[in-house]
Amino acid sequence: MQCKQFKYPCARRDDDVCDDYHGTNISDPYRWLEDPDSEETKTFVDEQNKVTVPYLQDSEIRDKLQERIKELWDYPKYSCPKKRGSRYYYYHNTGLQNQSVLYVQDTLDADPQVFLDPNKLSEDGTTSIRGTAFSEDGAFFAFGLSFSGSDWVTIKFKETATGKDLPDVLERVKFSSMAWTHDNKGFFYNRYPEEDGKADGTETTCNLNQKLYFHQMGTPPSTDVLCAEWPDNPKWTTGVEVSDCGRYLVVTLHEGCEHVNRLYYVDLSALTNGVTGVLPFVKVVDNFDAEYEYITNEGSVFTFKTNLKTPHYKLINIDFSKPEMEHWTTLVDEDDHNVLKWAACVHTDKLVLSYLHDVKSTLHLHELTTGDRVMTFPLDIGSVVGYSGKKKDSEIFYQFMSFLTPGIIYRCDLTEEKLHPKVFREIKVKNFNASNYVTEQVFYESRDKTKIPMFVVHRKDLPLDGSHPVLLYGYGGFNISITPTFSISRIVFMNHLGGVIAVPNIRGGGEYGEMWHKGGMLAAKQNCFDDFQTAAEFLIEKKYTSPKRIAIMGGSNGGLLVAACVNQRPELFGCSVAQVGVMDMLRFHKFTIGHAWTTDYGCSDKPDEFDWLIKYSPLHNIRPPADTASQYPATLLLTGDHDDRVVPLHSLKYIAQLQHLVGSSDTQKNPLLARIDTKSGHGAGKPTAKCVSGHTLLADLGTRICKVSDRIKHLWYM
Repeated sequence: MQCKQFKYPCARRDDDVCDDYHGTNISDPYRWLEDPDSEETKTFVDEQNKVTVPYLQDSEIRDKLQERIKELWDYPKYSCPKKRGSRYYYYHNTGLQNQSVLYVQDTLDADPQVFLDPNKLSEDGTTSIRGTAFSEDGAFFAFGLSFSGSDWVTIKFKETATGKDLPDVLERVKFSSMAWTHDNKGFFYNRYPEEDGKADGTETTCNLNQKLYFHQMGTPPSTDVLCAEWPDNPKWTTGVEVSDCGRYLVVTLHEGCEHVNRLYYVDLSALTNGVTGVLPFVKVVDNFDAEYEYITNEGSVFTFKTNLKTPHYKLINIDFSKPEMEHWTTLVDEDDHNVLKWAACVHTDKLVLSYLHDVKSTLHLHELTTGDRVMTFPLDIGSVVGYSGKKKDSEIFYQFMSFLTPGIIYRCDLTEEKLHPKVFREIKVKNFNASNYVTEQVFYESRDKTKIPMFVVHRKDLPLDGSHPVLLYGYGGFNISITPTFSISRIVFMNHLGGVIAVPNIRGGGEYGEMWHKGGMLAAKQNCFDDFQTAAEFLIEKKYTSPKRIAIMGGSNGGLLVAACVNQRPELFGCSVAQVGVMDMLRFHKFTIGHAWTTDYGCSDKPDEFDWLIKYSPLHNIRPPADTASQYPATLLLTGDHDDRVVPLHSLKYIAQLQHLVGSSDTQKNPLLARIDTKSGHGAGKPTAKCVSGHTLLADLGTRICKVSDRIKHLWYM
C-alpha cells in the first residue's frame, strides 16, 4: 500500500531539546511526548490511532480470520492443580472467558466450585489476578489484583473455608513478595512510597525506594511494620520467603535484572515479641557476585540454586550455623550440557529438577540427602510450563506444552513403589490435527560463526520453494529462555495462510546458561541483532521464504530487537511488528522500572556505555531509504496506555521520528503505523477479547503485507 495514502501526524516542534552526552550532542525533538498527561501527547495518540485503526479494519478477510481464530481459541484451558491445606485449587477457562477462574475441590474426584472469578470484577475483563499466596495451612488466601494491565497491584484476602472476603486491603504494591508467617498472624509484602505520585499505570516516574512491610491481619495498613528499607541504595528491591519449616525468613536483595543477589536471613523464632520493627538480618552473602534461590531446608542446612562459578547452575547446601563459604557443599553439581532452570522439594526428602537441553525441557527426581538422581520423567520435545508440589506433598503435577501440543497435565504419586506419571488431564483443541504439522530444530551460523538453534514449524506438505510467509519471532535478553509454546494464531497462520513459524534462540537469553546471556548483553548486544538477521538469511537460503515475505515480531526487549534490526537491515524484511518495545536507549533508565535494565543494556550516563547504546538505539538510528529497494518494511508499533513497564513514550517517540524521517520520503511506499490500546499494559493479564482481537490484527496484517491472499481458499479446512 502506498505511503501517499497516509497523512501522518506532524509531531515536530520548534523547541527541540539537545542533550550533551560526554561531549556528543544528541537531539531529542520529541521530548514532549514523554509527558503522558499533556493534552499535546493525548492529541498525538488520538491522531496516530485515527490513521492506524481504519487501515487495520479495512480488510476483506479480517472478519473471517477473527472468526476462525475465535473458533479455535474456544477450547478449555487448565492449570496444574495445587494442594493447599486439604483442598486442591486450579485455574480453568472454558474457552473465551476474559480471565481464567480459580476453582477449588475437596478431592481430585470431587465436584469443583468457583473460588474466585476475576471476570466479575470488571465488565470488560481488564481486572486480572497478579500474584497469589495461601497461608501454610491453607486457611487464608492473599491475591493481587491488577487493573488495566498495570504492574501495580492491590492485595486482598479471603478466608478459604467460607470464601469470605476479609477487610484487609494493601495498596501501592509492585514487584512484591507475598509471604505468610506459619502462625497466620501476618504477611510480608513490598510497597513503594506514597509521596512518589500516582500509581495507576499511566505514570512515568521512577520506581525507587521499595520497602518491605509486615501486615498483621485485621489491622489497618497504616499500622504495618516497616521491616526493611535501603535509603543509600534506592534501586534495591527485597524478596522474602518463609522457609518450609516456618522458622526462618529468607531474604534476597536485588539491584537490576541481573541474576545475582545478596542473601540474608532472619530467625523469626528469636523475635519474642513478633515483628515489631526493622528486622535483625544475618548476612550470609553481602555482594552481588551470584544468584541464590531458596529451595528448602532441613533445620539450619539450606539448599540453594546458584550460578556461583557455574553458568549452568547447580544446587548447594549452606549451613546457617556456620555460613562461611568454606563450609558450603555441592549437592547437585553443574551439568555442562544442560541448564538447571528450577528445582523444588517434595515428599519430604525428594527434589524435582527441571533442565533445558538444547532448548527442550527435561525433568528429573533426585534425593535431597545425597543429590543422587532417582529417575527421569518421560517427556516429549517441548516445555514444562507448569508445576505444583510442596515439601509436605506426596504427589506432583506438571504440565507439558509444545508448538503443537496445547497442554498435557501429568500426576505422579510419589508414595508408589514404582513411580509412573499418569496423564491427569489432556487439553485438546477441536478440529486441530497436530499430525499435519512438523517441528524441526535447526542450527545456523551467526556473523561470528556461533551456532544458533532455531525452531521451524510448518505444515508437512509445505514445498520449499521460497514462496511462503514467515513469522520470525525473537527476544534475546535478560537470561530469558524462549521455549516451545502453543499458539492458536500461529496455527491459523500455518494452516490457512501457508505460513512458517521460526523462533531462533538468539544470544542474550538463558537457553544455554549465563554465558549465552552474557553473549548478548552490554557491549555484546549487537550479537542479538546479528543472530536474528542471520536467522532470516538462513530461512531465505533454505528456500522457506523471500525477504518481502518475512514478518518479524517481538515484544518488550524483543520490540527493541525488531526495531534495531529494521534500522540495520530494512531490505531483509517485508513486515515488522514491535510490541511494547524499548526504543530510546539513552533515556530508558529514567522511567518507572527502567533503571533495573541497565544491568543488561548499560547506561548512557557512563561514557563507554553510551558508546554501545548510541550505535543501535532504535530512536537514534533511523535512516531515510535511498531507494524503494531499501525502504523500511511495513511497520506496526503496538503499545498500551497502562504499560508502566516499558512506558508508551518509547513507541510514541520512535513512530514520530520514523514517520518524519522515513514516511516523508518519496521512496517509502510501505505504511508506518502505531496503535495505542486503551486499558492495556505490558501484556500480563490481558483479557481474552483483547488477545483474540490482537492476534487477528497481526494475522491480517501479515496476510496483506506478505501477499498471501491467494491462500485464503484454505480458510475453512483444517
